[in-house]
Amino acid sequence: MNDQPLNDPDTPRGCPVAHGGADLARLYGPEAATDPHGIYERLRKEHGTVAPVLLEGDVPAWLVLGYRDNRRVLDNPRQFSRDARIWREWLEGRVAETSPLIPMVGWRPDCVSQDGEPHRRLRGAVTDGLQAASSRGVRRHATHFANQLIDAFAEAGQADLVADYAEYLPMLVLTRILGLPAAEGRSLVESCANVLKGGEEALAHNDRIIQILGELAERKRTEPGSDFTTALLEHHAGLDTDEVVSHLRLVLIAAHTTTSNLLARVLQLVFTDASRLAGLVSGQLNISGVVEEVMWNSPPLAVMPGRFAATDLELGGHHIQEGDLLVLGLAPGNADPEVRPDPGVSVQGNQSHLAFSGGPHECPGQNIGQSIIEIGVDVLLHRLPGLRLAVPPEELGSTASTWESRLDSLPVEFPV
Repeated sequence: MNDQPLNDPDTPRGCPVAHGGADLARLYGPEAATDPHGIYERLRKEHGTVAPVLLEGDVPAWLVLGYRDNRRVLDNPRQFSRDARIWREWLEGRVAETSPLIPMVGWRPDCVSQDGEPHRRLRGAVTDGLQAASSRGVRRHATHFANQLIDAFAEAGQADLVADYAEYLPMLVLTRILGLPAAEGRSLVESCANVLKGGEEALAHNDRIIQILGELAERKRTEPGSDFTTALLEHHAGLDTDEVVSHLRLVLIAAHTTTSNLLARVLQLVFTDASRLAGLVSGQLNISGVVEEVMWNSPPLAVMPGRFAATDLELGGHHIQEGDLLVLGLAPGNADPEVRPDPGVSVQGNQSHLAFSGGPHECPGQNIGQSIIEIGVDVLLHRLPGLRLAVPPEELGSTASTWESRLDSLPVEFPV
């Protein structure tokens, strides 16, 4: 991947490969899939709040581990640009267009790939469209689809709340928001998951998403409706076709994968803690407090792509070169002992977590995701009284990619 030998004396000391080359920690592969938090903590001990790492294909990057360093990067787009067109590894030909990193890190004509006025123009269209969508019955759609999914397993007395529920509820709601048929939404779940997982199928699944959303945009030009797609097409910002499709893709992947992951983790916490379950059923506990706790301890995106150094600078005691890629450790940042010396202390009421990013690029659709989760948990608990975990909590496992750690399954049982 790198044209310079890793032991080349001319390799700049600020470059991630100068910090160990092939010995750098990989944020992908078998160890990353099973113990990402172990990697984060080892890197924190070895390198401090910023660490050199390798991404898929052994592409070098800096992983930001510290809470305050993450905030600095998120809040300073002039120093840490979102524009991948300045990415040195890309400019110098060390990252192929077929790299599975491209769907997550590469430049696209959407608001998260740009800064300044282009970002404000495009984000304004997205924010306006999402606000309109959220006022048109997101909670009603979530209630409808939650009941529909529960109907499919209600007579069985058992279910996997990941595969049968959390994986599909956010996407089905998104089909209503975007103006897609529900049947297409079900098939898009697999493609979104594969884009996040990476690997050789990531590009093909990304292309499939683009194709479906391109067809949707064309259909809505002649058949407009009260949906997010039409809102983008008709917005006064004047988005072109590529911009519309790129933002549909952005909302689809970001909203579905983060919300489904967060819903699964919330349900995991509820069903592995009898007091929380009893509190929610009785109404003494508010689901928003449980969601907040999960956003601190298991943010739906563990690592977020990506920022690019706009100039040579210092971060976390390391020299970062212009064009270096930085990926933001939201999970390790939330666990930073400098801001959470005792992780057992309650975080109730503390909304300063990194789960929704921050700065100019903070997630604009977080209220929609939270509404889906609150409705999803509420409907489930009231439809299926007596719902309980069907396996010991220690048997629940997770599988991670570079970007997220997903609960494998959540088997439950209930009287019928």
